[in-house]
Amino acid sequence: MKKSIILTILIMSVISMNGQNAVIDNIMTRRSVRQYLDKPVEREKLQTIAECGIYAPNALNRQNWAVRIVDDKAFIDGATDIFRRLNPEMVAADANFKNMFRNAAALICVAVPDVAYAQVDAGLMGENMMLAAHSLGLGTCCLGSSARELTDNAAYKEYLDRLNLPNGFKLVYILAVGYPEVVPPVKERDKSKIQFVR
Repeated sequence: MKKSIILTILIMSVISMNGQNAVIDNIMTRRSVRQYLDKPVEREKLQTIAECGIYAPNALNRQNWAVRIVDDKAFIDGATDIFRRLNPEMVAADANFKNMFRNAAALICVAVPDVAYAQVDAGLMGENMMLAAHSLGLGTCCLGSSARELTDNAAYKEYLDRLNLPNGFKLVYILAVGYPEVVPPVKERDKSKIQFVR
């Protein structure tokens, strides 16, 4: 009897006020946010997001990832100063440019070693974190280009070193995290990509 009550409570906890499944609603309403308010993100929320990330499924539970949270304005501004110098045309083309991380107040950096399935594991982790952030009222944007900029250009060495990544690990993406200033509209998905196999 007790187990059935607990199960009922668990089922009811994923039903939102409008009668829809809260998990599915969270997935369907998440958007990539590229404009953020100038407002810091609470460390408790960043910690929760990262913990949701490391609970993602991963090959043989090897947990082949390193997660680094950056909420230091001096780090973000310092790396951005280098970006401004190296990419003036990109800065000039973006009327909303504040920093090289889509103007986010915080970053979650994910690195993996060059081993089988690590990139897949990192992808699963990233989706967990983006959905967790969305559920907390935060926006995110997955930035492969910013990770590549930090990794491939020696001008950023100081900032890459400050991430203190394990030997053999490479930064694969950075999640911009912050309070959304603008949430883009829904972009329709091509449902014909889904097919049942006979």
